[in-house]
Amino acid sequence: MRKYFPLGDTAFLIKLGNDISIETHRKVRNLFHNLESEEIEGVIELVPSYNEIMILYEPSIISYKDLFNKIEDIDFEDTNKLAKSRKIIHIPVCYDKKYSPDMEIVAQANQISQNEVVKIHSNPEYLVYMLGFTPGFCYLGGMDNSIATPRKENPRQLIEAGSVGIAGAQTGVYPIDSPGGWQIIGKTPLVLFDPKRKPEFLINAGDYIKFYAISEMEFEEIRKEVSGHSYELKVERKNG
Repeated sequence: MRKYFPLGDTAFLIKLGNDISIETHRKVRNLFHNLESEEIEGVIELVPSYNEIMILYEPSIISYKDLFNKIEDIDFEDTNKLAKSRKIIHIPVCYDKKYSPDMEIVAQANQISQNEVVKIHSNPEYLVYMLGFTPGFCYLGGMDNSIATPRKENPRQLIEAGSVGIAGAQTGVYPIDSPGGWQIIGKTPLVLFDPKRKPEFLINAGDYIKFYAISEMEFEEIRKEVSGHSYELKVERKNG
């Protein structure tokens, strides 16, 4: 399946499926990398999401028809240019009371202990399907439904950067201070988005995230290392 939807005269969507799944995500990543490697003159930006890619282009350099024809020749099933291993980024999270104002809500909603929430939440390797909402906000797949919890009826006006939350069957990390209605169960001392840093984003679509629990003392130690640019991010690669 590959469908095209024009968005004005400078962009269009390529839809590769209707579902949110690893299979469809792989097609999106394959096409994204293959398009990127083609370096088509006139293409300004490629924006991948759950099951589609938005292409922004300059019509004075390449017409929609010419761009369409070039893309039609690119096979989204071709995985030769795609990494054969998974990049897993380990994210430290303090789940202690100071940083988890909604932990009790999540535990009570699922009739389990708070320790069980931490154990379940930090167990999976979460696939980063896409970035959005705010710069660097990761939409993750793979959370266990046993800790799924509805978002708040009345969102907070301010959630601090680094806060880890749950909304329905999703979990994520707030990369910047922003309003939000997710149930906050922890916080990471890492900075997911920094416009002064190269690259600006710590995590990208296609990466995997593995959360692990730390104490308040460890949180402060890592925060200081991050601030002093001495923190070494733990990144793991697995085949498959």
